Amino acid sequence: MKPDQKAAAGSAENADRAVDLAIFGALGDLARGRLWPALYQLDREGLLARSTRLLGLSRHESDTDDFRRKIVGLLEDGLNGDERDAESLERFAARLEYRRLDFTRPDDYAAIARWRQELRGEGSNARPLVVYMAVGAALYGDVCAGLERGGALGEHDRVVVEKPVGHDLASSHAVNDAVGAVFPESRTYRIDHYLGKETVQNLIALRFANPLFGNQWNQNHISHVEITVAETAGIEGRFGYFDGAGQLRDMVQNHLLQLLCLIAMEPPSSLDADAIRDEKVKVLKALKPLTQEALEQDVVRGQYIAGTRDGQPVPGYREEDGADSASHTETFVALKTEVANWRWAGVPFYLRTGKRLPEKRSRIVIHFRQQPHYIFDPDQRSLAANKLIIRLQPDEGIALQVLTKDSGLEKGMRLRPGPLHLDFNSAFPEARIPDAYERLLLEVMKGRQYLFVRRDEVEYAWRWCEQLLDHWQALDTPPRRYPAGSWGPVASIAMITRDGRSWYEEY
Repeated sequence: MKPDQKAAAGSAENADRAVDLAIFGALGDLARGRLWPALYQLDREGLLARSTRLLGLSRHESDTDDFRRKIVGLLEDGLNGDERDAESLERFAARLEYRRLDFTRPDDYAAIARWRQELRGEGSNARPLVVYMAVGAALYGDVCAGLERGGALGEHDRVVVEKPVGHDLASSHAVNDAVGAVFPESRTYRIDHYLGKETVQNLIALRFANPLFGNQWNQNHISHVEITVAETAGIEGRFGYFDGAGQLRDMVQNHLLQLLCLIAMEPPSSLDADAIRDEKVKVLKALKPLTQEALEQDVVRGQYIAGTRDGQPVPGYREEDGADSASHTETFVALKTEVANWRWAGVPFYLRTGKRLPEKRSRIVIHFRQQPHYIFDPDQRSLAANKLIIRLQPDEGIALQVLTKDSGLEKGMRLRPGPLHLDFNSAFPEARIPDAYERLLLEVMKGRQYLFVRRDEVEYAWRWCEQLLDHWQALDTPPRRYPAGSWGPVASIAMITRDGRSWYEEY
């Protein structure tokens, strides 16, 4: 079916999810790079109702015609050839409207109420308004209060907020209180885009639909777990933002802890939003507190210095444009933690994330225990454990590393490791793997929250991370240095080596 045929068929089927979607920060990096492309793909696949309208809001002087030209231009530049067709672009552009708005001026918000009333005769009052905050968390309260005072909100309207929600527990409370004063928890959608990835969704299916894994998903069969989120990029002109956040706030408090929760949580009673989120909260509450010894030995923070990327020299963190030459902000974190409950007692979880690392890679590795009695070549004993490798990016897929006999008359019972492999691109060559934002935006329009983060999840994650933040602040020593293009400080390798293990990349 052609894109225009899909759209026509989908418009009738999806009328119940028609919304007015207003994006605050419509010309910012997030909207330009992720939101508008995701919405275009949903429209192209026929997943937007015909009456859904898209409103861009920002402080830039512009009008609707100019805004449409800008969005179509960025789509044409970023889309693959087979995704860029004139009919789909024209139809999508017709949905777009623009208003200039000063987010801190309450009087400006009446313009949104007027926009919602323009199509009253076509049932605009019945459509929920989805408010997407593609702006800094400091503006969330102003926007919510302005919408309420401006008469733009109804009882079914929803708000979408991006991470990080605050920069510590106290500021998280303040942001959540400001949003919650206008939008109840049942209509608040906190996005962590990792939860929208195809492989993360498959992690739930893998665990709870397959007895092969479900029956062995515990401390009796799993020796340890690795979670790595590695970035090759540096600050990319965002020094002002990043230096006030750091890698712990930017990645560990949300992305890595969410992945840990999905790996470690108990089976939910159903796929309902709160059933899943209740189990994730239990994991966060069960994270073992970090003792002084653990803070010193099991946590490594680093900051990259000058090195190379793809054979080309790159500057160190303190040498980036606009950098503070005395900054102690971490660009790398590695740590070991445990989930103190019956299922996971004694199983370490190793988390690692950083900038300017050798590869862009997000990966979970589940290391299964060895057999209790080993009968093969003693020199190969280190091989004798299965690994489940879950790749989140750049090539989404799942591989189970198993051992088989090496082929050949002279090989005897020599073992060789090899993967049982599910690569989504190869397994489904005709299917385009949707971007995480496509799935998340669609779920917001459907009014389903199971892929979004509840307030208590955010706050329990901050409560645990503040142990590290407080320790670093009291220590007042610079992070360990590591050359750009390496796998981080040597201390992060020593941390896992002390336990007789190594990071998966080192095999």
